[in-house]
Amino acid sequence: MAEKKTALIHGFGLDGQGGAVSYRLADIAGIEAGQPHWVHLDFTSRRARDWIRKSSGLSTIVADALLDEDSRPRVLEKGNGVLIILRGVNHNPGEAIDDMVSIRVWLEPGRIISTRRRRLLSVSGLADDLRAGNGPISLEALVLDLVIRLNDRIDKAIDEVNDAIEAAETQFGSGHVTSYRGEFAQLRRQAVRLRRWLAPQRIALDALTRTTGGPLTESHKLRLREAADELTRFLEELDLVRERAMVAQEELIAQLAQEQNSRMYILSLIAAVFLPLSFLTGLMGMNVAGLPGTVDPQSFSLLVFGMVAVGVGILALFKWRKWL
Repeated sequence: MAEKKTALIHGFGLDGQGGAVSYRLADIAGIEAGQPHWVHLDFTSRRARDWIRKSSGLSTIVADALLDEDSRPRVLEKGNGVLIILRGVNHNPGEAIDDMVSIRVWLEPGRIISTRRRRLLSVSGLADDLRAGNGPISLEALVLDLVIRLNDRIDKAIDEVNDAIEAAETQFGSGHVTSYRGEFAQLRRQAVRLRRWLAPQRIALDALTRTTGGPLTESHKLRLREAADELTRFLEELDLVRERAMVAQEELIAQLAQEQNSRMYILSLIAAVFLPLSFLTGLMGMNVAGLPGTVDPQSFSLLVFGMVAVGVGILALFKWRKWL
């Protein structure tokens, strides 16, 4: 379902059975006490920023973190709630997957407030499941479901990078090496950029499993540890992709150098053959008196025959010395 450019992207009151009731931003204050609800906002909207700072009841530290333009994956435990900042793969049209999208989540007993600037398909899929009655039954399960969805899309993105480098490794030997240098460089950059966000995200999930005052249960923390371990595997795969790209680039550079050396070798052989021939033509072409054969009609043929013999002799010498 397409998300509109509004302050409130999703407003749900969970029914505890996998479904949810939709709310407008103006109705959030009227939600009955004890009903768990999720408010997902676009923080680029002025109305959303005003609501977070003035009507949400959040502390200044949490509000600032939810509205921070440049966020890094981390976890902050404050009182009976926990702030979770994560990154997901960018699957928006025309965007690069390594330009990861940030989502900021405040979880406390009874509610979740989350913000984003760009669309995340993981969040959209979670909202669609709630509308269909197949979503999480609690706020804690919602956060866990979001983490799992983010990991699933990260896994697919890394698979795409792996497939791309395998295809490049398989095909570059059949084409001109210079056409693949940029491709391997691009794959290296993708791996580095993905790793830039996934390394702190793994640390953030580890920190989330060690929270003590938040609403997460031990069962949820156990699943989060599994998600953190999965991120560790992703990081190892990215390191492998980077190493494979580096090795492939080194092979390409070596192959390119070998091609250049082969061309220079051929040019050197040609120059070695034609150097004495050029000397002979230059010598016999001088316009001075006393040159032999100037009046003999057979001299040109003899000169050509002699030059061919010299060329053949030079090639035979190269062959004997195993330079060919």
